[in-house]
Amino acid sequence: MKFTYYGHSCFRVETKGSSVLFDPFISPNPLASGVDMDSITADHIFVSHGHDDHIHDCVAIAQRTGALVVSNFEICGWLRKQGLERLHAMNTGGRWAFPFGLVKAVAAQHSSGLPDGTYGGNPMGFVFKTDDCNFYYAGDTALTLDMQLIPSFVPPALALLPIGDNFTMGYEDAARAATMIQCRRIIGLHFDTFAPIHIDKDRAKAHFDRTGLELILPEIGSTLEF
Repeated sequence: MKFTYYGHSCFRVETKGSSVLFDPFISPNPLASGVDMDSITADHIFVSHGHDDHIHDCVAIAQRTGALVVSNFEICGWLRKQGLERLHAMNTGGRWAFPFGLVKAVAAQHSSGLPDGTYGGNPMGFVFKTDDCNFYYAGDTALTLDMQLIPSFVPPALALLPIGDNFTMGYEDAARAATMIQCRRIIGLHFDTFAPIHIDKDRAKAHFDRTGLELILPEIGSTLEF
C-alpha cells in the first residue's frame, strides 16, 4: 500500500489497483503550495465531514477524475447539488464492500457544517480492511471510548489520527487512542496548517516513543509504502 500526503488531513492511498483520496483540502493550504492538484488521481474520494478544510477541493477533483465520492447522507446530498453524480452515502455503523476492500463507517466526536452554512450530518471516521493493509482513518475527532470498538471490526496495522489539538484531540490523546485501537504505528494529521494547531513535532514524537508507539509525520508531497 502506498500513502501520499498532501497536507492537513488530505492523503491518498493506492491499494489493489485503486487510488483512494481522503478529505481533499489542497488549493487554500499555503503549506501545500508545492502540490500539483491537477496531477492527483482518484477512483474514490472519502469525506469525513463537511468543514471546508476537508471538502474544499472535493468537487473539482471528483469532476476531473470521475471518482466516486463516499460520505454521509447529508454531504452526498449537498455534493449532488454541486453537480456531482457519482456518490455513495454511508452512515455511522454501516459498512460496504468496495473494489479495494471492506469499509466500515465509525463515529467521530466533532461537528459538521458545510461551506455554505448548511447542515453537514454526523462526522465519521473509516476503517478499511484490505489485502494490503488494514487501517483506520479517524477524521476530525476527540478521544472517545468508542475507539475501543475499532479492533473488533479489524485490528488496524496503521492508524491516521489528528494530533493538532484545539479543534481535535492533541498528540497526548492520540497516543491514548492508539492504545485503545491496539495500533502501534500512527500517522499524525491535522496539525500546523493554522496557528491554533501548530505543534512541537519533536515533543510529539518523543511522547509517542516514551509510550512504545511510533508517530510518523510525513512531509507534504512525500510517499510512504506500507
